[in-house]
Amino acid sequence: MPHTNARVLVTRQLPTQVEARMSALFKVAFNTEDTAFTTQQLIEASQNCEVLVSTITDDLNADVIAQLGNDVRLIAQFGNGVDNVDVNAAAARNITVTNTPSVLTDDTADMTMALILSVPRRLIEGSQVLLKDGSWPGWSPNWMLGRRLSGKKLGIVGMGRIGTAVARRAKAFGLDIHYYSRSKRPQSLEAELGATYWDNLEDMLADVDIVTLHTPATRATSHLINRDNIQLMKPDAILVNLARPNLIDEDALIDAIESGKIGGAALDVFEHHKPINPALLNLARAHKVVLTAHMGSATLESRIEMGETVLVNIRTFLDGHQPPHRVLPDHKG
Repeated sequence: MPHTNARVLVTRQLPTQVEARMSALFKVAFNTEDTAFTTQQLIEASQNCEVLVSTITDDLNADVIAQLGNDVRLIAQFGNGVDNVDVNAAAARNITVTNTPSVLTDDTADMTMALILSVPRRLIEGSQVLLKDGSWPGWSPNWMLGRRLSGKKLGIVGMGRIGTAVARRAKAFGLDIHYYSRSKRPQSLEAELGATYWDNLEDMLADVDIVTLHTPATRATSHLINRDNIQLMKPDAILVNLARPNLIDEDALIDAIESGKIGGAALDVFEHHKPINPALLNLARAHKVVLTAHMGSATLESRIEMGETVLVNIRTFLDGHQPPHRVLPDHKG
């Protein structure tokens, strides 16, 4: 049964298909401008809602959560990560938090492969040569030489849904699959992927050619890639991150690339993004780093599936049941 009287606040514009579905099911207040609410706007708008549909651009820290409307019972995050939500503070107010996992797997894995290709094959650099004046300088034997992927070792940090999807794609490119994860994957999966398990991150980093990160943001994974273990990587190694910004000590990465300690990086998320570290931008301009604008899950199909997952979480909660994608206290993303 539609909960047509349930008051829902949506903080950002969503795909029209998703907004239409929400309008048919609930009494919805939409953000008509595709810009994030200020903290005060968010607090004020929440005073008349029971369900808050948030996104990663909403800073729902403990202070903000304490000031949300008295009727707010559910924060239904439109996104996989909940780094922007103080889940413990929400639980203290008896507010349930949900997210939208699983639907991002294929799109994020596709984007990972695009970034894995972009650095060794110099894709951005090659395209920008033509953009200067529209002319091609001509072929020569040493023109725009990159590196072959086939036969290289890929080290996957975090062999969950996305890490496994990346491994399947990478195997098709002829990469040798290695992984570090909290637990060893089933032997059948390792056999399918030809994957080698490492129980020590530092040992794997020293052995592989490309490292890609697919682990959540927790206290334990903050600066998982730090100054010390970056020094263990090969001189031509490449680091890829589409997961969480704080997994990498960004200053240490910049120093390593500037000094030639490692070969480069491809990043879709940034530890410092307001603004992005100028040194990182300079490395991108020098074609040592590829930067993309948090595009890992940016497909229409993904956004619609995220919206459908939000709807399932809301309807299940309003029916008095445990939402299928509840985020428990002390869990971060």
